This record gives sequence, structure tokens and C-alpha cells, in this order.
Amino acid sequence: MNEKIVIMSNDYDRIDGRNAYQSDIKRLTLGAAMLEENKKMQIAAQIWKTDKDDELFLAQELPIHQVFDLIIFLSRTLLHFKEAYRLPLLYDPEKPTVERVGVQGGVLPVEVCTDNKNINEDIKAFAQSLSDLGELIGERQRVLRRILEELELY
Repeated sequence: MNEKIVIMSNDYDRIDGRNAYQSDIKRLTLGAAMLEENKKMQIAAQIWKTDKDDELFLAQELPIHQVFDLIIFLSRTLLHFKEAYRLPLLYDPEKPTVERVGVQGGVLPVEVCTDNKNINEDIKAFAQSLSDLGELIGERQRVLRRILEELELY
């Protein structure tokens, strides 16, 4: 099982946000893709959980580019909500697109889901949740910023 793992982080359950010390996610790993649907990808990130017998099993796997895409998507969303208080509905119904991020010759659209019939209530709850999670998110943002700055040096 571990022959494709190159980098690992054990005991993730101890720092899993509000689930810390209660999480069933025990390990994060990076290595060759293990799931058939990701075999075209050279590197993937894996999330490992334990079953009822305390045996580790692969719960989720994302190709590494999708991990970056999620970080980009989340980061652009966080930037939107830093300024969203200026808009009465926390978004502009006439222009629901937050940004179109250029990636791989195409775009990663970041937009408010106006198909959601309850978007006006849900976006307020989402904004409040982001605020409530500020400490958890902020700490991770600072760590990520430091690491990205280090990467820029190379």
C-alpha cells in the first residue's frame, strides 16, 4: 500500500480544524496516483482514514493540479468576501462572476451560484461561517504565505 507514497504527514487528526483530536482522517500523503481514475496524473494527494479495525484506507485522492486549483478557487473566494460587505447582497446579481482566473490556456471561473434559489440567505450564512472560521483560516493563510514566499526564492 505504501509503495507509491513519497511524502506523508501522520497524525493529521490532531490538527484537523474543528475536528482536531476527533477526526477520522489520520494521514495525508503525496505520491504516485493510486486510484484508477487518476492514473494519468504523475502526482496525487491522498487522504487516509482508519476503519473500525484501526486499519488505514485511502479515503480520497486528488491529482496535485486539482489541489492547487482548489487553493486558487478558495483564495479568490476569500478575497471576494473581504470586500463583499460593500455590496448589499454580498455580491452583484448583475455580475455574479467574481473572477475568471487564467489557468492552462483556459479559465477557472469563480462565480456566485445564482442558480441557488436561496442564494441571498446562503451567501450571508457562508460569509458568517468564513468569519467564524477566521482563526483557523488565518493561521493556515499565514503558513501558506510564508511557504509561497520561500518558494519564490528558488
